[in-house]
Amino acid sequence: MSSIHPTACIAATAKLGADVSVGPFAVIEDHVEIGDGCQIGAHAVIHSFVRMGRANVVHPHAVLGGLPQDLGFDPATETYVELGGGNVLREGVTISRATKAGGSTRLGSNNYLMNNTHVGHDCVLGDHNILASGATLGGHCRVDDCVFFGGGVMVHQFCRIGSLAMLQGLAGINKDVIPYAMVGGRPGLHYRLNLVGMRRAGIDGDRLKAVSVAFRRLRARGTLDGLPDTPELAYLRAWFGASSKRGTLAFFELEGREAE
Repeated sequence: MSSIHPTACIAATAKLGADVSVGPFAVIEDHVEIGDGCQIGAHAVIHSFVRMGRANVVHPHAVLGGLPQDLGFDPATETYVELGGGNVLREGVTISRATKAGGSTRLGSNNYLMNNTHVGHDCVLGDHNILASGATLGGHCRVDDCVFFGGGVMVHQFCRIGSLAMLQGLAGINKDVIPYAMVGGRPGLHYRLNLVGMRRAGIDGDRLKAVSVAFRRLRARGTLDGLPDTPELAYLRAWFGASSKRGTLAFFELEGREAE
């Protein structure tokens, strides 16, 4: 059964699924859809046009669906925030609506956003990403799957972050981050492969060696021609083939050390 605290303010048009809990002084506005088993913490605010799947956990003081921080946005424009299932949004998380009519800021499933993280308007995140405390994504960013953002990472608008990348705390990201890479610094630079993350994801043996060769070639400004068509290399080729407004981060010079 659902558990709604008597001090919560829930609009008449909001749709709540089964077994939803809503804490003290939470606000859920019109045209909101909340899936089965979601938990909305005390003082959380779910603005209009937020849609979320099942089993999301929204901690106290999170704000979802706020107007995009875009000076040219018309507040009368109907735009959305959409979440899959199983996401955890800790205290103070903010996620802004999209800017174009009918558009959405989107999170997939099983993402973990720590306290005071921000997802800007029109961002699209995949699944199983972790944003540590204070990480911030500017508008229109694209994040694939299983990316780790260290605390205080700042990502410029329109950047793309490839799957299984790992971003060092306080890094300043002003261009795209290659999949499987570790990045650090201000401005951010690629410096090696995320070997631990790749092995945890089951990428090992010849598949891992193929990515290592690809990374060395990219560092040397080479191509991926002639490399085996593993799932990882197919994804890399598709990732580089997609359009980009920012270009790709440079590589840290390792002074003779191996990239991986």
